[in-house]
Amino acid sequence: MIGQGVLRECLLDPEVGRVVTVGRTGTGVKHTKLREVVANNLFDLTSLDAELTGFDACFFCLGVSSSGVSEAEYERLTYTLTMAAAETLARLNPQMTFIYVSGAGTDGSEQGRVMWARVKGRTENALMRLPFKAAYMFRIAAVLPLNGERSRTPLYNFFYALTKPVAPLIRMAFPGYVLSTVQIGRAMIGVARSGAEKRVLESPDIRECARKAGAR
Repeated sequence: MIGQGVLRECLLDPEVGRVVTVGRTGTGVKHTKLREVVANNLFDLTSLDAELTGFDACFFCLGVSSSGVSEAEYERLTYTLTMAAAETLARLNPQMTFIYVSGAGTDGSEQGRVMWARVKGRTENALMRLPFKAAYMFRIAAVLPLNGERSRTPLYNFFYALTKPVAPLIRMAFPGYVLSTVQIGRAMIGVARSGAEKRVLESPDIRECARKAGAR
C-alpha cells in the first residue's frame, strides 16, 4: 500500500526522470517514465544487474505482516530478502540513497521481546552498514491512504474502510502519528534529494520532511 503511494508521487514529480519497480507481479500502472521488472526470485537479483544500475535512490517498500508467521519465516521475508536486494543495489549504485520502510516501535538494540521489532531492528542496522551514499530508516506508524491505495492484508483494508468516514478527524487528532501516503512519498523524494538530519526517522520527522517537500 505504501509502495503504491510512493510510486504515484514519483511519477507525478517532474524532477524524477526514471522509475523502475521490481516485484513478483506488475503494478498495473502505465506511465512513460515507468518500467516494471517482474522477478520470480526476489532473493537473487543478480541477473537484473543491467536493469538496476544507474539510479540515485531506492525506496524499499516491500514488507509483510508478522501476524501468524514464525520468526524464521518473518526473518526470511524481512531481513534476508531486504539485504539480498540492498547488497545488490549497493554494489551497482554506491552513490545511491536507500530508504527503508520500517515500523514504529522497531528495536534497534535487537534484544527486545517483540519478535518483529527485533528483526526490523536487525534489518535497519545491517542496512546502515552497507556502502551506500546514505541509508535512512522510515519508522512509519499509522498510514492514511488518500488515492485508492490498497493493502494486500485484508484485515488492513477492512480497518481502512471502517475508519474512512472519520479519517480526517483521526489525522487531526494524531498529527504526529498518522501519515498519508502522499506525505510518505513526498518525504522519501525530499530525503533522497536533500538528505535528513537523522538516519532513523520517526513519524514526526517524516511529517516534517514531507512539509519541506511540499506535502501536508
